[in-house]
Amino acid sequence: MGILEVKGVGKRFGGLQALGDVNLSIEENTVHAIIGPNGAGKSTLLNCLVGKLIPDEGSVTFAGTSVLGRKPHEINQLGISRVFQTPEIFADLTVMENMMIPCFAKRDGAFRMHAIENMEHEAELIAKAEKMLSDVGMLEKKDMIGSAMSRGDKRRLEIAMCLVQEPKLLLLDEPTAGMARADTNNTIALLKEIKETRDITIAIIEHDMHVVFSLADRITVLAQGTPLVEDTPDNIKGNPKVKEAYLGETQQV
Repeated sequence: MGILEVKGVGKRFGGLQALGDVNLSIEENTVHAIIGPNGAGKSTLLNCLVGKLIPDEGSVTFAGTSVLGRKPHEINQLGISRVFQTPEIFADLTVMENMMIPCFAKRDGAFRMHAIENMEHEAELIAKAEKMLSDVGMLEKKDMIGSAMSRGDKRRLEIAMCLVQEPKLLLLDEPTAGMARADTNNTIALLKEIKETRDITIAIIEHDMHVVFSLADRITVLAQGTPLVEDTPDNIKGNPKVKEAYLGETQQV
């Protein structure tokens, strides 16, 4: 049994069947990629995994606990963190100031009161933030304003802001979208290091196959709202169903 279990999930929007009988099991301490063409249901599935959407049928459980209908801070409290397609940091704050937000935040949503209560521990929290920034190679940029950062650095900071909360599952929604190749390669290297050094499970939705095949232990391919195939990266590369449904018969994965 995986740390994240999706069983018989279906979701409709009016007359459109976005997901149909999706079954997915993500094993603990692995990187599991979910790929598929536009309209395959990837984003809908991801939103079901974090409780943002409630399926019309089926269940989604994390470590045996249902995530359906839970508020964002409740999902976070379970040990799930999500990185969105567009980096979500405060543009008018420095790297360090952004980093301090999850350090102060309490997982019951009562951020402000908890922040006041923990002012006496400020030095400890600063040290925690600096340690995480050092781990992701951002400590030298701690005084940089968010608006001046590259997309790659914003993503690196956002990942650090997730990791400092010590999640068990990190969900990444196209983490390299809009990046230059150098930033993409740096993000791959960071995620590889996270995979190798931390007790964490990673689920990733990504269009860039270089990213997927560089990181994933298992890959699920969605087509028209249902899983087409799930396998290892090596087997996915040569699967004719994937070539036909995802890339076309004459292209290479």
